[in-house]
Amino acid sequence: MKNIEFTDKSAQKIYDSYIRRIRRTISVLGKSDREDVLMEFNSHIYEGIQNIHEGEEVEKLLKITQSLGDPEEVLKSLVAEKKLNQATRTFNPMHIFQAIFLNIKSGIIYTVFAILYIFLFGFGILMIFKIINPAETGLFFENGKFLALGRVRTTDENVTEVLGNWFIPVMFFSALVLYIIITLILKITRKKKED
Repeated sequence: MKNIEFTDKSAQKIYDSYIRRIRRTISVLGKSDREDVLMEFNSHIYEGIQNIHEGEEVEKLLKITQSLGDPEEVLKSLVAEKKLNQATRTFNPMHIFQAIFLNIKSGIIYTVFAILYIFLFGFGILMIFKIINPAETGLFFENGKFLALGRVRTTDENVTEVLGNWFIPVMFFSALVLYIIITLILKITRKKKED
């Protein structure tokens, strides 16, 4: 994006400050999305300057930036939307977490996704605990009834870990299936939102 050059130093400072605010607000987006947003705003500013015939550069620029709004507020939903698109395209957990965080205000569905991802990473942590302390980590039953999935410190003879060496493969497979399901539901939710 080519920055607009102003003859008035005050106008240049206002413009540079506004563009910096935009850059800061969209910093979580990918490079092409950032460029698209910057070019769109820059285009609005440039066209606005060309179309307003009365007033000094500072007045024109202030009028345009006020009509565009504060970047932090105006771009909030756009950034969340673009991050969600990126997350559903890439299946990258980091992008998905950022999308969920940015979209958490969009509804309860994203809170549910966040909880499901906590479970997903919990499975990973349990696999590590099983390697570190296999006797106290697993799927435990007491007298034939479910007791716990996780870490249990007990010497009670009635408590049995039922998966044994299969615990890590079961947790890995469960985490993989949960990850795929969550991401597919996220895609479906995204498509419904577009319709």
